Amino acid sequence: MLQADLSLGQIAAEVPGATRLFRQYQLDFCCAGQQSLAEAAARAKLELAPLLNALQQLQAEPGKRNWSEASAAELIEHLLTRYHQRHREQLDELSALAGKVERVHFDHPACPVGLYEHLQDMEEELETHMQKEEQILFPMIQQGMLAMAGGPIAVMRFEHDHHGEALRSLKRLAHDFQLPEGACHSWRALYLGVEELYNDLLEHIHLENNILFIGANRGTS
Repeated sequence: MLQADLSLGQIAAEVPGATRLFRQYQLDFCCAGQQSLAEAAARAKLELAPLLNALQQLQAEPGKRNWSEASAAELIEHLLTRYHQRHREQLDELSALAGKVERVHFDHPACPVGLYEHLQDMEEELETHMQKEEQILFPMIQQGMLAMAGGPIAVMRFEHDHHGEALRSLKRLAHDFQLPEGACHSWRALYLGVEELYNDLLEHIHLENNILFIGANRGTS
């Protein structure tokens, strides 16, 4: 049975679907995943018992992939195809949409001013980050060079913290993904896309911080 003193990162790694619940309640399970469920609930002023009950129900559901049981090779392949490839598609498309919305609706009080520039910065930083993983860290892990992977893992964790800050800014610039009345199709597509990016990148960081990197560190002990 799940205990309230387990960290958010542990729960997210072991209970498929927990990350969706944590996002719903705005509990940071990736960059602040070391805090316990009880601590996180207290900080967010949430009742602990309903949270535990919802997580236990998720734990009992069959058929969801538990990535903590996958091999490092399987998880890396999933990260590359589901997240690295997808982020490149997302950011290219969303930058174009944000630029269009800002140009056309610059005089609207709810216009997401600065979102285009922020997405451009995210694309540049995330591309550099993913290339480091693809060219250096992931091959080290796949080849069993775990003793050498500690340094690169520390760098990736540090950069993940910056990605977390970028996601908070993304949500703020997009007004919490809340569309104004009468928003055009491009604006709707933009907010739908940035919310998807927000959720995908949180999940991506979680899988690396709380599963892949922890497994690699265990392999060195």
